[in-house]
Amino acid sequence: MDWTTPPADAAAHFAHRLAVETDVSDVHAALESGRPGFVLLDSRSAESWAQGRVPGAVHVPGREIADRAAELDRSVPVVTYCWGPGCNGATRAALTLATLGFRVREMIGGFEYWAREGLPVETADGVARPAIDPLTAPAGISCGC
Repeated sequence: MDWTTPPADAAAHFAHRLAVETDVSDVHAALESGRPGFVLLDSRSAESWAQGRVPGAVHVPGREIADRAAELDRSVPVVTYCWGPGCNGATRAALTLATLGFRVREMIGGFEYWAREGLPVETADGVARPAIDPLTAPAGISCGC
């Protein structure tokens, strides 16, 4: 393992990541405030959207973003999410939006970690909270970071 990266380079890298990423806990807190300051965009397929989504999210599948970007208000920042950390759909969606002139962040963890942390999930049947996965939210609380 190479440990020669200067601390200033590491600091710049991590500061940049924090400028373009957010996590499910921060998104949830912002949505709960009633004034999140962003639109939450689900870039998954129609089938995935139907299985469950973050309440209040808008659905624009990744492959449709370039064609449907006019539906979004460019003055409002966008937070993208897709399935989870094993999927780069939210990253591609954020890249497309950024190249179109939107201010954008990616919600790391995606819908997978949203649901695993027991946060509200909306389906055609309404809104419910799934069981908390103790590996993602020990004792049902956030990591406290």
